[in-house]
Amino acid sequence: MPTKIHHCKVVGPSSVRGPNGEMVPLGQMDGDAIRLVTASKVWIDHNTLYSCQDGLLDVTHGFIDITISNNLFKDQDKVMLLGHDDGYLRDKNMRVIVVFNHFGPNCNQRMPKVRHGYAHVGNNLYQGWEQYAIGGSMNPSIKSEANYFIAPKSGNKEVTWRNGINENSKPLMFYFVGDVFENGASFIQTDLGGAKPNYNDQQRFKVADAKFVRSITKSSGTLKCFRTIMC
Repeated sequence: MPTKIHHCKVVGPSSVRGPNGEMVPLGQMDGDAIRLVTASKVWIDHNTLYSCQDGLLDVTHGFIDITISNNLFKDQDKVMLLGHDDGYLRDKNMRVIVVFNHFGPNCNQRMPKVRHGYAHVGNNLYQGWEQYAIGGSMNPSIKSEANYFIAPKSGNKEVTWRNGINENSKPLMFYFVGDVFENGASFIQTDLGGAKPNYNDQQRFKVADAKFVRSITKSSGTLKCFRTIMC
């Protein structure tokens, strides 16, 4: 159900009601707005997320086929993390679609940050950043397609950030096609062949031309519902 989630705080171990009414123990919560662990085939759509103690969205521990769409992310340092940590190799099977979202204003980094695996980032509006917009470590494949990047007025204009590159490492695969870069924004591409997902026929989709991203993302975030009177 679309909703607003904000000002989440760190809390100690607790429990929630799981399948069949059983109580499931949880460890400490880090203060994320939404946290998915070992999840598959999940759709996160039309939420407004902001001002949480840790991040707005963490998806970790061997997940696959996650779609993150039509959300508004704002007023946050660490926005979206895809992948548990550099040593968690199960996340190599990760496959995530990040599409039709509005990032900003006042977002710093991780829109998203990707460890291992594959992320298709398309038709999103980026209303500035401080450190970077899209980042990665541990050799992920990231396809940026028809996004609209508006660089901040001052500071870092580069969209991407990479960690773990040295003489012996495999380069991270950052690929963009059809993006729009405004106000001096730039994108360092490292995979000219194109980062390609292993989509099946039902999962393939086309993005719109980046010139339409502003209008596409006008309805990002929690939907506004109005009561009507039936005669």
